[in-house]
Amino acid sequence: MIFTTFRRITRTGFVNFWRNGFLSFAAVIVMTLALVTLGGIIFAGAFGRSLIAEVKDKVDINVYFVLDAPEQDILTLKKDIERLPEVSRIEYVSREQTLTQFKEKWQSNALIMQGLEEIGANPFPASLNIKANDPGQYASIASFLGTKGPADEDGAPIIEKVNYQQNKLIIDRLGRIIPAVEQAGAIVALVLLIVAVIVVWNTIRLIVYTSKDEISVMKLVGASNIYVRGPLVVSGVMYGVLSGLIALLCMAAFAYWSDAFVLRFAGVQVAADFELAVNVLSRYFVQNFAQIFILIMGIGIILGGLSSYIAARRYLKV
Repeated sequence: MIFTTFRRITRTGFVNFWRNGFLSFAAVIVMTLALVTLGGIIFAGAFGRSLIAEVKDKVDINVYFVLDAPEQDILTLKKDIERLPEVSRIEYVSREQTLTQFKEKWQSNALIMQGLEEIGANPFPASLNIKANDPGQYASIASFLGTKGPADEDGAPIIEKVNYQQNKLIIDRLGRIIPAVEQAGAIVALVLLIVAVIVVWNTIRLIVYTSKDEISVMKLVGASNIYVRGPLVVSGVMYGVLSGLIALLCMAAFAYWSDAFVLRFAGVQVAADFELAVNVLSRYFVQNFAQIFILIMGIGIILGGLSSYIAARRYLKV
């Protein structure tokens, strides 16, 4: 008996879906736009996090040492800095490494290479590249370096320069911009989702309202509330499933073509010149497809089914 009722409800829901062709099409379009909006928010968040991570990775503190600074003293200072909880990563670059990197970069410039040969000795100092967990923590690291003040055996300081002051402006701005961007993104996402839910709700309510006379006849002949609401919920679920599939296809297409689109929009001809955009969205979509599929399809089904159920109960007084 239960199986028979379920089968009839499902069949009636499918029939209503195809019979109300124009309204079903309108509902699917509206729900697809809502889900695509949600997909856009997901992509924007992924790209924003990638951008923020890239910018964070570019900001650092460089400690340059005097040319005759003992390597052992530098490595000792490196170990002391590594113990700071604010430090995410620290890299030691020796004088020889700096010289090798410089030669590799300018090997095609004969004038620069000739000048380097005339100098004779290695003119480059050793350095430490320090990255913090958060841009706001660079001030405490710079303060530590200022108070530490390591010196050689003769008491002379081995640190020649710390470039914190040169980077302080961008570090401070980054520390204020990142939280503001994250908060603004969350507010925009919430507003767009609320608008999408309202539009979908009113569209499905219109579809339910057009079936008001039919539902009244069904009630007069003794149809139960479950049998009346059931087909409407099934139709709503179909709206959600179809809209979810279309939205996923749109997201997949955009993720696949996003690199070329972003590069063309930025006026960049060579992908290597804009590495930040390359494969960000496509890689994110592939790696998180299961979660995105469940999220988009789940929200579509819940939005369609629940909206149909509530609209029938509240507005048709079933």
